[in-house]
Amino acid sequence: MKITFYGAAQNVTGSKHLIETGGYRLLLDCGMHQGRRSEANKLNRQLPFRGDLIDTVILSHGHLDHCGMIPALVNDGFKGRVYCASATAEVAASIMRDSAMIQEQDTAYFNRHHKLSEWIEPLYTMYDVDQATGRLESIPYFRNSKEWTTLTDSIRFKFLDAGHILGSAITVIEIKEGSNVKTIAFTGDLGQAGVPILFSPEPIKEQLDALLLESTYGDRNHKPLGVAVEELIGVVEQAIKDKSKIIVPAFSLGRTQELIYILHKLTDEKKIPRLPIYIDSPLAVTLTDIFSKYSHDFDHETWQDFGSRSEKPFAFRNLHYVRSVEESKSLNDMKGPLMIIAASGMAEGGRILHHLKNNISDPTVTVLVTGYQAQSTLGRRIQDGNSPVRIYGEEYTIRARVLTLNEFSAHADQAGLLQYLSGIKSPKNIFLVHGEVGPAQVFRDILKKKYPGTNTVVPASGQHVEL
Repeated sequence: MKITFYGAAQNVTGSKHLIETGGYRLLLDCGMHQGRRSEANKLNRQLPFRGDLIDTVILSHGHLDHCGMIPALVNDGFKGRVYCASATAEVAASIMRDSAMIQEQDTAYFNRHHKLSEWIEPLYTMYDVDQATGRLESIPYFRNSKEWTTLTDSIRFKFLDAGHILGSAITVIEIKEGSNVKTIAFTGDLGQAGVPILFSPEPIKEQLDALLLESTYGDRNHKPLGVAVEELIGVVEQAIKDKSKIIVPAFSLGRTQELIYILHKLTDEKKIPRLPIYIDSPLAVTLTDIFSKYSHDFDHETWQDFGSRSEKPFAFRNLHYVRSVEESKSLNDMKGPLMIIAASGMAEGGRILHHLKNNISDPTVTVLVTGYQAQSTLGRRIQDGNSPVRIYGEEYTIRARVLTLNEFSAHADQAGLLQYLSGIKSPKNIFLVHGEVGPAQVFRDILKKKYPGTNTVVPASGQHVEL
């Protein structure tokens, strides 16, 4: 059996891990690479394997860096099924459609405004997305379920709740090779325990031959969520005082709903005034509707905070969902105080680019970063204060206040990862994926001391191992 790490290996985007056994090729995730435009374009334009040679895809969750290249895979000849949790099937379909739309809009903008030697084409079209969504196979999962899905006589898998975003799943795979049975688990992105809306990650009970474990925050711990909430209150109070805008790049899936939840609760508790809040993302509107459909996946805290009062977590008086382009453009002329939450979370595309373009040079504006910013993304450059920044080919000086609140991240921190590992049997091998080199290596060194009998590796892109 061979595992090859094609993406999210020594970086946090483009998740792709290929398992080959007995002539069968099983791909874990098929995500889009995000980062420096030239590098990302090169990696996304050419898949590292032939689509027609992949038998099956198992999708951990619906974030773009995990599902975003499935349309390209189908376009490259993939004929199999893409297995995922029921909520993920709906979420991923929306994410991929939005990705195709943004690509079409952004390439049209560049082709229209810049004299290029060659016409830029999107990575894939809405037609490709329609073909891809037709291959999604929903697998319902329930906490503490023991049900397995059979792929072949020698391969079966099951899902556990990853607690990262709606529908996120840990995948446990059993593979028979002759008289031997090997068990592999892939965490996908692992959520934090004790955060609003979703349950904490579900433990793996099987003895593992290999664990593919995320390591995004392997070198650090988040401050308590309560500290971040107090800082958020301070940001809102400052915006009220200055009559200014708060611009929030946020992932349409997960982060936006968590922010809405917290802002709703703070408003109800009168800890912040009724600041106008605009969710400027058609995708976020769609995904929030999907969230509401899967309320049975919400934790008990959500019921205590809102369900017991027959309130909807994602709707309140001063919250406005922006749908049309005209509505979005009108926000540029509005005076503060107000908050605009828009995708994408790493500021690599979508309506957030226009809001940053129009506001990042205003010293009264606050840009609030609430999630991990991958290397070379616009979000990372803004977070690091690398001024000026280039947006749609033009340079803008950063004069806005930039504040980072990583405590709202949907990824487990170092302590959370260690806590999760303490609840499962020591795997024979741990492969640290979905982490930049520094954090992954720090976490590897910790695990080598804590689990000396386990082979712990930070694989490079393209590296393969045999089990």
